[in-house]
Amino acid sequence: MSTADASASFLTQEAYDRLKAELDHLSGEGRTEIADKIEEARQEGDLKENGGYHAAKEEQGKMEARIRQLEELLRNAVVGHSVSTEGTVSPGMVITVEMFGDKEKFLLGSREIAGDSALDVYSEKSPLGAAINGAKVGDSVSYEAPNGKTIDVKVLEATAYTG
Repeated sequence: MSTADASASFLTQEAYDRLKAELDHLSGEGRTEIADKIEEARQEGDLKENGGYHAAKEEQGKMEARIRQLEELLRNAVVGHSVSTEGTVSPGMVITVEMFGDKEKFLLGSREIAGDSALDVYSEKSPLGAAINGAKVGDSVSYEAPNGKTIDVKVLEATAYTG
């Protein structure tokens, strides 16, 4: 796997468009709005004891961090449909597995793909995600959990996420 592949995240076109719109808003009118809040608070007087000013500056810092996060995510995004066929695990698919005798269903990929979905999301770079990525329905794999235990997983279903 190349370095570009290692930092790439799979996004559906819908997720990419939603995140791009958020980035455009934050880096455009979002910055203007926070600058106006800071200026209004600055005019209230002594900055050392000005709660509104400090809150606006903190909000600005969080917004700038989100802008950087979105820029990085979108710059490295692989947009489109899952490259894999139904039945083979790949990012952007809804996976059903059996672990510890229970069934678990989740989206493999970025939380940003899921949007407001109630699905749990596992990164393809997580121990579980890396273990099942590329597996086919019916395959059994195992991976080492962060606590050092080996966990056995059977892939029961892999379908494209339609969000």
